[in-house]
Amino acid sequence: MADGYEYERVLLKLSGEALAGDQGYGIDPKVVNALAVEIAEIVNDGVQLAVVVGGGNIFRGLAGAAEGMDRAQADYIGMLATVMNALALQDAFERHGVYSRVQSAINMQEVSEPYIRRRAIRHLQKGRVVILAAGTGNPYFTTDTTAALRACELDVDCLMKATKVDGVYDCDPAKNADAKRFDHISYMEVLQRGLNVMDATATSLCMDNEVPMIVFDLTKPGNIQAALRGQDVGTTID
Repeated sequence: MADGYEYERVLLKLSGEALAGDQGYGIDPKVVNALAVEIAEIVNDGVQLAVVVGGGNIFRGLAGAAEGMDRAQADYIGMLATVMNALALQDAFERHGVYSRVQSAINMQEVSEPYIRRRAIRHLQKGRVVILAAGTGNPYFTTDTTAALRACELDVDCLMKATKVDGVYDCDPAKNADAKRFDHISYMEVLQRGLNVMDATATSLCMDNEVPMIVFDLTKPGNIQAALRGQDVGTTID
């Protein structure tokens, strides 16, 4: 176990929107660079890290379907958007001395490896960050479900969901000033209350396979490391 850390192998779920920063669309190089600086410190300390990245900063399949696109076709476009984000992350990581591999669930051999579970685990053991792109490779599944699935497959100690809020609330804190943040909550309560943490498929998958999750605010510098060290920077779900 890396010195001072609560977890040895973790999976970080990044939304595509997080990479857009204040510009709201596309990839903000300043945001990606700052993220790479944090990741470099964690990996250099010995934490094994896998990353699942979304594509909502470029294209969202559900949004396309709502405008009349075929849902499966729209989801495939969204999967390709996640590959763009993965390549941007890989570039930033390696500029900061962190070796990384992009593994795609859709075969794109010129820019990525195919997702192979045993190869991904071997990369992690060698200290490389594995960036998992193209979702599960199937339409109708979110990148939250991808994160839950890969967390189970890669036998991680914790799934970290990076968001723009500092944890899980009983109602939307942007709309209700009296919203209460949970320090700790069970997956069953999340499902029963209908809390919008991850989709129900992802939540059930984590619950059934006993994968704990930390939901935290990515926009505050140092929060990834603080969460991995067991500090109170978000909500723990188990």
